[in-house]
Amino acid sequence: MKAPITSKLPDVGTTIFTIMSQLAEDCKAINLSQGFPSFEPPAELIDRIDHYLRSGANQYAPMPGVPTLRRAIADKTAHVQGRALDPDTEITVCTGATEGLFSTIQAIVRPGDEVVVFDPAYDSYEPAVTLAGGRTRHVPLHISNDGFDFSIDWQRLEDALNDKTRLVVINFPHNPTGAILSNDDLQQLAALLRTTSAYLLSDEVYEHIVFDGEPHVSALSIDELWERSFVVSSFGKTYHATGWKVGYCMAPPELTAEFRKVHQFTTFAVNTPVQHALADFLHGSPAFHERLPAFYQEKRDLFCRLLEDSRFRCHPARSTFFQIVDYGDISDEDDVALAKRWTEEIGVASIPLSVFCEQPFTGTRLRFCFAKDDSTLEAACEKLCRL
Repeated sequence: MKAPITSKLPDVGTTIFTIMSQLAEDCKAINLSQGFPSFEPPAELIDRIDHYLRSGANQYAPMPGVPTLRRAIADKTAHVQGRALDPDTEITVCTGATEGLFSTIQAIVRPGDEVVVFDPAYDSYEPAVTLAGGRTRHVPLHISNDGFDFSIDWQRLEDALNDKTRLVVINFPHNPTGAILSNDDLQQLAALLRTTSAYLLSDEVYEHIVFDGEPHVSALSIDELWERSFVVSSFGKTYHATGWKVGYCMAPPELTAEFRKVHQFTTFAVNTPVQHALADFLHGSPAFHERLPAFYQEKRDLFCRLLEDSRFRCHPARSTFFQIVDYGDISDEDDVALAKRWTEEIGVASIPLSVFCEQPFTGTRLRFCFAKDDSTLEAACEKLCRL
């Protein structure tokens, strides 16, 4: 008789993103839940992939990533963030940002260590910490009186830091709230970490999607933070290609060496022709990412404008391609139950905010993805405005 399986993740089920996308498909609903664009990557980039598919670039890539892509990432980082990186010792190409996050946590976190995350927190962090034998400490973000402005509660963070703190995870531009950090915020974070031995994992996959002329301030830009940081980003969000699952992790040489020890056994190598194509596109179209803020700001503004005559409340998101809306004037129903019911009855799928939080969440807020063509947003908002 075989022994029963004892789960390493007993409290983890199917992610809300899978649940809501499947429900949307089953109900033929408009899917504004899972965060993927409805438009195609740049045609020139697809052409370069086709070129490399037909030119022999179909075997294993080097474990750290194709050299030309790592050099292109270094060039972009120097231009955008002012940080000169060694592509051989400080940049690793990953199977999406998720693998970069996972490999970082496995490389750094040991049994008994504590990892600080900020709620609402992206749902991949805690399972990775649990698998590494660590404990996740959830620090709620401060919420403004109107319920839309989220920021780090510095006193709560200071109270959470202790001798067991091994890693602090930040995610700005922030999914799901769209919050961003200023240079002063990062200086304050550096000051709090100064007397600790904690490392920093900075999830910056929405680095190029910040609105209203505000900058993205990266952990790369603060020397004191960079020394202890793993900075993870993604090509999927930048080039409308989430299905390619190509991201990268930047870290000082000593940290990169530890990261690669895990990375080589997690995924070893990333899609070769796509890496070569991305390198060509980064060098040939270096300003593409500079057009993203205006592109997505138009989508954000359209979505918010279409909801002006509805009973929802919203303040335009500061970043990412997600918009938080408050349905409190329509219902006081639990957000998970409501999101499912509206997918079935109204025909629009969203993500409830409570799933990103450890503590019971009493707010009446849903997250909608506006990275869709205008006709899709118009159809969805027409349905929402009937509520």
